[in-house]
Amino acid sequence: MKKILLLLVLLGTMAISSCSDPNQYDTENYIGPADIPSYYTEEFDIIREDMSTFIIEADTAKMIGYISADTIRQVETLTTNYPDVKTIQMVDVGGSLDDESNLIACRMVREAGIATYLAADGHVASGGTDFFCAGITRTAEEGAQIGVHSWADDTITNAALLPIDDPNHQTYIDYYTEMNLPDPEGFYFFTIRAAEAEGMHYMSREELIAYGLTEE
Repeated sequence: MKKILLLLVLLGTMAISSCSDPNQYDTENYIGPADIPSYYTEEFDIIREDMSTFIIEADTAKMIGYISADTIRQVETLTTNYPDVKTIQMVDVGGSLDDESNLIACRMVREAGIATYLAADGHVASGGTDFFCAGITRTAEEGAQIGVHSWADDTITNAALLPIDDPNHQTYIDYYTEMNLPDPEGFYFFTIRAAEAEGMHYMSREELIAYGLTEE
């Protein structure tokens, strides 16, 4: 649904990892991205180093890169091997290649009781914003960028054009409800109307507070 590029919708829920040992790049206090299929680079100019990475510093894990199916493995490693981590600081997470996997990873973060945090120079967008919502508590400093837009897939060009009672809306409304946003339906429809799938709207401080993404 919420993709970095509309063309990436066609990839569906294909596994990101093509290597026999997806943990081969992990080291102490570092959970690296697994290998990716060569066509990600050939067709979409995405390389392994662009994918999600977690760097553990004491009780904080710094997260950088695009979310994919491999992020599930990374979050599982994080929660299993680094139980002292209480906060994921999202440094620059521009979106997801696989929205279904993103929501699985998000729910794992919430179940583990981990907070999410954006420093003043932090940036999340699209699926990265959904991941930020997973925090048991959410903190975004003044100046942090949080981007939202509509979603699209291979049959729907703009979710905002769907009837308001279309069942396709329910996936994200349910998710935002689970994440305890104060107005999950209102926030969902705000996101899909704020910008088209190819665009991005960066939320004002007032919008962030109104929809419960952060406190004042």
